Amino acid sequence: MTSRAVREPEPRSRYAVRQLLLAAGAVLAAIGLVFSASPWPSVLLMRAAFDRGAAGIADEMRDHQPTLDIERTRDVPYATDSSDETLDLYRPTGAGQPLPAVVWIHGGSWISGSAANVQPYLEMIANDGYAAIGLNYTLGPEGTYPTAFEQLNTALGYISDHAAELGVDADRIVLAGDSAGAQLASQLAVLVTNPHYAHFTGITPGLAPDQLDAVILHCGVYDMDAMADLTGFDAAGLKIALWGYTGTKAWSQLAAGSLMSTMEWVTEDFPATFISGGNGDGLTWIQSLPMSQTLRDEGVDVTEEFFAADHEPALPHEYQFHLDLTDARATYDKTIQFLGAVTAQK
Repeated sequence: MTSRAVREPEPRSRYAVRQLLLAAGAVLAAIGLVFSASPWPSVLLMRAAFDRGAAGIADEMRDHQPTLDIERTRDVPYATDSSDETLDLYRPTGAGQPLPAVVWIHGGSWISGSAANVQPYLEMIANDGYAAIGLNYTLGPEGTYPTAFEQLNTALGYISDHAAELGVDADRIVLAGDSAGAQLASQLAVLVTNPHYAHFTGITPGLAPDQLDAVILHCGVYDMDAMADLTGFDAAGLKIALWGYTGTKAWSQLAAGSLMSTMEWVTEDFPATFISGGNGDGLTWIQSLPMSQTLRDEGVDVTEEFFAADHEPALPHEYQFHLDLTDARATYDKTIQFLGAVTAQK
């Protein structure tokens, strides 16, 4: 675990704006949970707040981008069932050979966001020598579980089948995600590496285990029982998001909650993992750290980037995208080092 004693300047005003928006969304969600028979009203209010925050974070990432020399291919359909099923591809300009692929699943509490939110980060990864792919999927409640999970698995199959035209090395794929996207990335990795789990989902994995080199998990959710036990306004917001995503208030008691709890399904065959979370993010303490311990107990090769409880500044949820922060920039550098190590092994 790492910690720095240096006190950083206060975050920019847009951090504060984002936190206010998220708090407002949580309060509105709590009200909706009490008074609404449907998740839709609260989900739409939360989505509006999250989308404003995501736009600010994307601007911040662009402020820290180096000079880029990359090619962009946007809105490539990976299936025909829905207009949501598209991917964005970023590659170094003129790279002739197939490149290791970093396939990123965006967050947004399963009910908001898009691949465009992480475009600046993926452009940086591409600039460092990778094919970076952002995936879009149907959000809840427009699509309920397992819609997004099935779509993303289809996307992995598409990337494998069309590797040559995408300029991707289909045998060197890294799954990555942030927040809800980290949950989905971990779920896909379990699907690929645990046949017992795949049996219960009824889904045929889009990749073979030897195609999946590693997983990158930022600020994710891996234990739905711990989510069900949360209380307070923030918890109400998360629970209503899960209601919208799963289509039921009883998500924690049904198959969706069990199958989303990837901490219960990982095995020694789970790929090498980079896992991180901010010390100021409550999910780090009840999700990311326990997940990391579970992986290590299974014998998985784990690279951690966590911080002491009293680390200053306190690093928020999705801290890795706040590139104004020294710790976020250091985490990016360590992520690139991790990618170099895991993709060079083949």
